[in-house]
Amino acid sequence: MKFIIVGLGNFGASLAQKLTQQGNEVIGIDSSMAKVTALKDKISHTICMNAIDEQTVCDLPLKNTDIVIVCIGEDQGTNVLVSALFKNLGVKRLISRSINALHENILRAIGVDDIVRPEEESAERWTKKLTLKGVVDSFELNKNYSIVEIRTPKAFIGKTIEEIGLRENFNIVILTILNQSEETSFLGKTKTLTHVQGVPNPKIKLSEEDILVVYGSNSDLYRFMK
Repeated sequence: MKFIIVGLGNFGASLAQKLTQQGNEVIGIDSSMAKVTALKDKISHTICMNAIDEQTVCDLPLKNTDIVIVCIGEDQGTNVLVSALFKNLGVKRLISRSINALHENILRAIGVDDIVRPEEESAERWTKKLTLKGVVDSFELNKNYSIVEIRTPKAFIGKTIEEIGLRENFNIVILTILNQSEETSFLGKTKTLTHVQGVPNPKIKLSEEDILVVYGSNSDLYRFMK
C-alpha cells in the first residue's frame, strides 16, 4: 500500500517506519529539515515542505496514494488546516490525529475518515489496522504477542473452527467470537451492541458477520491475515 504521513514527530515517525518495515511505500512529510534528514534512510521517501501550501501539496502523488495520515500534534490549528486541504483534494482515505474531544469533533465535521489518539493508541496497533485485511482492533500483550479482532475471511465462511485448524495450520488460537447488532433508542439514536459468545465450540460454523478474537505471535498473525 502507499501512504503519505504528514508530521514526523514521535508518533508520525514511528508509524512511518513500521509501515515501511511491513513493505509499504511511505512518503513522510515535515516542515523540519532536521526530522526529514533523520528519517531519510528509515522510510521510503521524505520531503521537507509546508503542508499548508496547496500548490505544493497538489504536486504530491495523491491519486496513487491509498491513505493520507495527518500526524501533526503540537499545533491543532495547522492540523485542522492540513486535514481540510487534503479532504478538499479528494484523497481516497484521510486519517488525522486529534488532541482532545473538541479537536476530534472539528475533524469529524471536516469529514475525516478516522481519528487517531496516539496518547491512547500505539503505532503498532495502527500498523495492524492499516495493513492487515479485516482487522477491527488489536491489543498488544508485549512486543511479540497480540490479541486481534478480525472479520471472518471469506474462505472460512460456512466452515467449522475444527475444519479450519488455525492452531495446526497457523499456530494461532481463537479465544472467542463476537457478533454486532444495532439498537435504536426511543430518541432515534442508533448504537452498536457487541455480543460475546464465550469460549467457542470447535463444531460451530462461522458466518460472515462473525468477528474472530485470535491470539498468537505477531509474525504468525501477520502470516495468517495476509
